[in-house]
Amino acid sequence: MASVSQLAYLVFEVSDPDAWRSFGTRVLGMGIGRSESDGSFSLRHDGHAHRMFVTPGPADDLLAIGWELDDEPALRALLTRLSAADVPYEEGTEAACAARGVDRLVRVLDPAGIPNELVLGCARAEPFVSDVVRGGFVADEQGFGHLVVSAPDKAASEAFYVDLLGFRLSDHIVTEMYGHAVDLSFFHANARHHSIAFGGPQRKRLHHFMVEAKSMDDVGLAYDRAIHAGLRIMQTLGRHPNDRMFSFYARTPSKFQFEFGWGGREVDDATWEPTTHHCVSEWGHHPPQVVFAPPER
Repeated sequence: MASVSQLAYLVFEVSDPDAWRSFGTRVLGMGIGRSESDGSFSLRHDGHAHRMFVTPGPADDLLAIGWELDDEPALRALLTRLSAADVPYEEGTEAACAARGVDRLVRVLDPAGIPNELVLGCARAEPFVSDVVRGGFVADEQGFGHLVVSAPDKAASEAFYVDLLGFRLSDHIVTEMYGHAVDLSFFHANARHHSIAFGGPQRKRLHHFMVEAKSMDDVGLAYDRAIHAGLRIMQTLGRHPNDRMFSFYARTPSKFQFEFGWGGREVDDATWEPTTHHCVSEWGHHPPQVVFAPPER
């Protein structure tokens, strides 16, 4: 079944663009793709010209998810499935395509109301070399990274992303973590273990996004940069059981989270068997207030 090929980009509306510019370049180690007079800008970390679009506004939330497809036949097949399922979509204007740096754009809402942009012909540029993340990023054919989105109706979201957009199930995590029930499902579009995951409603449209470095040391260095930048660490260093990602979580300037990781597992659809894991992390990923709570006297 024709499907999206990768997570092309994320679009955020933020109340403090200057803080995001510093966060994106100095903490994440990405580069500026372009800057506009209204304060908006894009960030990049590989051969794509734009991987994250940041625009000023009060929402402090995800505005859209961009999914790249390989070619026109793949997009036509996907749009045919949307029409057959009575899911409305809208063709993007020339101005919308120019704003995203793509040849064609089609907008559709997922069941949670999150705008998804199906795109062809993402602009490319010279491979990005970071002055901060010296080992570089795992991106390019695997896409930007991943994100975990709000899904008040998990079954409806799964039907949308799997049956219509063509994602494949990677696995599930069902457990409890510090008193909170966890029921997450993870889906891949390419060799990256997952490009999207969901498991219930979130306070914002997303829980977090993830960028992956090629070096384990770059995770530790990013952890230090996040601390020195005054960002709140949400989960300490740890490793997940499903994608094997070694990572930490911290808050962005807009208060939703980001994950910075290394060592993500890859999926081979010819041999992959989805399973259910019963822990969020094999070790680590503890809330700092638990780890560093003052000892009882």
